[in-house]
Amino acid sequence: MSHGHSHTGGNCNCDDGFEIATDFALHTKISECGFECLGEEIEGSGRKVFKDYENRTNREKFVQSDCDPELLFNFKFDGNVKLKSIIVIGGDDDLEPTKLKIFMNKEGLTFDDVTRKADQELELVSDPTGDVQYPLKTTKFNNVHHLSLFFPESKGEDQTRI
Repeated sequence: MSHGHSHTGGNCNCDDGFEIATDFALHTKISECGFECLGEEIEGSGRKVFKDYENRTNREKFVQSDCDPELLFNFKFDGNVKLKSIIVIGGDDDLEPTKLKIFMNKEGLTFDDVTRKADQELELVSDPTGDVQYPLKTTKFNNVHHLSLFFPESKGEDQTRI
């Protein structure tokens, strides 16, 4: 994930003139302590999807959900960050996520907790090249120390791949 972009990266809201080379490095601010991905098929694969903007289309490292389409990422940052946008690249065809619920500064969320109102919800489109940047409410996401990303469904409804 990156500073305004992600699913594994992110950035947008070009009103303050971000530059891709520098602003898409938020994944380097994710703390190794306390990172978790609930619902992943292969343990530890969720951490690998947060990468440099330049490597966003590299499909060698991905996370896939286990028995249903739900994936929940919980992670801390090394300090407070400002999120402007996010980029999500899904798996092929039926494995692409279709929704994202974002929760900020609420540590330790479980699948039982994601029924609450999210800080922002996004309807995702098919974007195999990571060109779509979903703008976030920058006034809300300007002092983030913890982030939870919940992907509740995919096109095929059986599994999700990011």
